[in-house]
Amino acid sequence: MLNNQHIEVVKSTIPLLESAGPALTEHFYHRMFSYNPELKDIFNMTHQKTGRQSVALFEAVAAYAKNIENLDALTSAVERIAHKHTSFNIQPDHYQIVGHHLIETLRELATEAFTPEVEEAWTEAYLFLAQVFIDREGELYLQRKQAVGGWKNARRFVVASKQPESEFVTSFVLKPEDGAKVLDYQPGQYIGIELKPSQGEYNEIRQYSLSQKPNGSDYRISVKREAGEHKGLVSSFLHDDVKEGDVVSLYPPAGDFYYQEKQQPVVLISAGVGATPIQSMMQTLASQGKKEVSVLYACNGHKQHTFKAETEQLTQQQNWKRFTWYLNETSADFSGQLDLNLVAKELPLDSADFYLCGPVGFMELVVRQLEALDVGRDRIHYEVFGPHTYL
Repeated sequence: MLNNQHIEVVKSTIPLLESAGPALTEHFYHRMFSYNPELKDIFNMTHQKTGRQSVALFEAVAAYAKNIENLDALTSAVERIAHKHTSFNIQPDHYQIVGHHLIETLRELATEAFTPEVEEAWTEAYLFLAQVFIDREGELYLQRKQAVGGWKNARRFVVASKQPESEFVTSFVLKPEDGAKVLDYQPGQYIGIELKPSQGEYNEIRQYSLSQKPNGSDYRISVKREAGEHKGLVSSFLHDDVKEGDVVSLYPPAGDFYYQEKQQPVVLISAGVGATPIQSMMQTLASQGKKEVSVLYACNGHKQHTFKAETEQLTQQQNWKRFTWYLNETSADFSGQLDLNLVAKELPLDSADFYLCGPVGFMELVVRQLEALDVGRDRIHYEVFGPHTYL
C-alpha cells in the first residue's frame, strides 16, 4: 500500500531520474526485450530504434514521480495511455513483467542509491499506478465488448478496397469477416491493426486514425508510406503487399483525441497525413449540418494533397471556409509554411475550438501562432502520431 513515506522517498529520487535521463528507459527496454522477447510482438520496434519510445517513457516516469501527490494532474496522460494500451491489447500480466524490469533497471543503474527503502517505495508506487491503468483499461475493454458491434481481443477484417489518396497515402476500407456490425467511434479516434509483414521478424501492431465518419458496417484507415532511415515496415507492407480480399486483425477503436460536440465554431488544421482524423471530423460535422467550420491544410505540393477532391466537395457543399498552403508550390491559396496571420480575420479566434494534427514541428508552429493570437490552450486539441510529445 502506497503511503506518505513511500511518496517522500519517490520524490527524493527525482534528481537521480533526471540525471539518468532517457538512458534509464533505454536500459529498461533492452533488459525487458532480452528476458521477454515475446513482447517484441506487441511493442513498435521501429520506435525503439529511433529512441522516441525511450524518451516518451522517461518523460512519463518522471512526470509520475513529480506528481505522485497530485495524480489529478496526470488524468489526461492516464486516459491517453490507457486508450493506446487497449489498442495493443495490453493485459494485467504485462504489468507484472514491466514492473519487474523497471525495478531491476533501477537496481542496476542506481547501485548504491537503490536502498531497500527506495526499492520498497518504487515497488509500491509502480503497483499503485499499474492498478490505475488496469482498472481503467478494464473499463474500456468491457465498454467496447458490450456496445453494439463491439468485441474484445483481435477480430478478423477483410480488405474491401484499396484506394490511393495522394502520392504517399492510400486508404483501406476494412469490413468484418463475420459480416456483423462494427463498433461506432468518436471522429478523430484510431484503430489498432495487427499483421505479420513478409519482411518482418515479429507480429506488428500499429495504430491508424479512422478517416471516415462512423457507419456501423466498416472502417477506413488512410496510411502514409513512411520513408527515410527508419522506413516504415508496416506502412510499406500495407502499400506493397496487402491486397483487396486479404485479411487483417483489428482491435476496437480507441483514442482520447476526438471532436467534442459543442455550440462553438470549429477550426480544423492539419498537414500531410494528419488529415486522416480531421477527415473523420469533417464528414461527421457535415452530416450534423454544422455551419461554422473552417478547414486549413498544408502539405508540400499538389501531389501530396491528401483527400483533395473529397475535402473540396465537402467544404463547397457546406459552404465552409477552406484555406490551403503548399510549401514548395504556388498553386494553392498560399505558398510556404502555414501562417495563421494571413487568414486571422477570417477565423473565429475568440470562440472556436481548434483541432490540430500533423508532424510535431508543424503543430508546435501552429500552437505558437494560436497563442500569439490569444487562443487559450483549453481550446486547442491535438493528436501526435506515435509516442506522445507535449507541445
